[in-house]
Amino acid sequence: MRFLFILCILIGFNACKTVPKKNNITFANNPVIAHRGAWKANNLPENSIASLKRAMALNCTGSEFDVRMTSDHILIVAHDANYNNLVVEESTYAELSKHKLSNGETIPTLKQYLLAGMQNNTSTGLVCEIKPSKIEGRNVIIAEKVIKLVKELKAEPFILTYISFSYEILIKVKELDKNAKTQYLDGSKTPEQLKEDGINGLDYAVFKIKRNPEWIESAKNHGLLLNTWTANTTEDMDWLLANDFDFITTDEPELLFERIKKSPTKQGYKLVWSDEFNYKGIPDSTKWTYEHGFIANNEKQYYVDSLKNARVENGHLIIEAHKEKIANKDFNNPAIKDWARYKREIDTAQYTSAKLTTEGLAGWQYGRIEVSAKLPKGRGMWPAIWMLSEKQEGIGWPERGEIDIMEHVGYDNDTIHGTIHTKAYNHMIGTQKGKTIFIENPNDNFHVFALEWTPEKMDFLLDGVVYNHIVNEHKTTAEWPFDQKFYLILNVAVGGMWGGQKGIDDAIFPQKMVIDYVRVFQKE
Repeated sequence: MRFLFILCILIGFNACKTVPKKNNITFANNPVIAHRGAWKANNLPENSIASLKRAMALNCTGSEFDVRMTSDHILIVAHDANYNNLVVEESTYAELSKHKLSNGETIPTLKQYLLAGMQNNTSTGLVCEIKPSKIEGRNVIIAEKVIKLVKELKAEPFILTYISFSYEILIKVKELDKNAKTQYLDGSKTPEQLKEDGINGLDYAVFKIKRNPEWIESAKNHGLLLNTWTANTTEDMDWLLANDFDFITTDEPELLFERIKKSPTKQGYKLVWSDEFNYKGIPDSTKWTYEHGFIANNEKQYYVDSLKNARVENGHLIIEAHKEKIANKDFNNPAIKDWARYKREIDTAQYTSAKLTTEGLAGWQYGRIEVSAKLPKGRGMWPAIWMLSEKQEGIGWPERGEIDIMEHVGYDNDTIHGTIHTKAYNHMIGTQKGKTIFIENPNDNFHVFALEWTPEKMDFLLDGVVYNHIVNEHKTTAEWPFDQKFYLILNVAVGGMWGGQKGIDDAIFPQKMVIDYVRVFQKE
């Protein structure tokens, strides 16, 4: 009897070491879901308990893992249908467990994995992906066994969400646990369909979301959870953060945490307008309009709306200048004022290009404007990303104000300029407020040109670095005409008073500015 009493004490002691003392968890306030755990940076096995613990140490809001069932109905955590040349569904757990993971772990059962995820965990939710079976009727069995085990272990508070490529599995999960959160992985159903069927959210591949960007707003309007997989590039991460996704599933949680720190959303900004150019053909006419002809500054290009000069392809907006002749529609036009008489004196232009604006379609007062772009190269090129006031009637330049987020001239390739022009501060009287910064490889690499504009100041940024800081002096509109809406302009000029100061190299054409995205953020 004494032996049995001691044995019971030892069993109880060991149980206390493996089962959490309390099931209290508050999910971390970030969107980071570690895909199959946080494995990559430390070369850990995917779906291992070690990678789960690493995700917990990073304070990810969730750690995703995959559940399959062996031939003897043991639930295990494994992604692939095959493990060490054994078909999981056709093998027993004893057969599978003979083969260790790369760090020496035995392939974990779901019970072992859940217990590990409940131990000393106060912030990282478990994202349980239930893998579909090819065996008829098995999906329901797996779903039933998963929910039964979760309830037996009292692990419900630790489950952030259940995800699956099988709609049947998700419907069964909701039937067994009405409080369970479910997300569909396949990407074949609209948010409206998910809402109608009682599924709590979507978890679609990044490329499927990009093909259907309207699903983002629709999901939010329907109160659905937004997740996506697998976001491993800074480009994708930044876009998803800008669009305020609830969760972002990644193999690179450490990188995602770094991108969160740099995201405008971290500073309280909200995306209010954007074009990611995830389509083909002409630029979106609900967002962009064109200017035509000779415009200003004695520039040599003739602006047109040809696809050759402005088009969207491969996820980018292309604004391209060509060396080609085109008739000037304003030749000998008496309506052209004398100060711009060059517009009527040239019968044939020698270059074409494009100038896109949001005038009449969108304008903003204050915010953060970001444009990711690669710049054209060569003597004579003059690309610009800039803004003008919507208020024009009776107010001329420079009194109406101009914000040059980025200007670049081809003869000075490693320098960009950020400038404002007002009645008091403009280049005609040599008082413009502008500064420059060195830019490395502007023609082959994308760089982010940004403006942060508030009632008190303007900051001009290159790749997150402020290089021109302009303070509102609170004098008159001659110094600060910037308390009103401005619209955005993207153009590639050829020659002109600045771009053509050292001539034009005709051997460089065609030349293009490639824009990856345009985003406008504002604070609520």
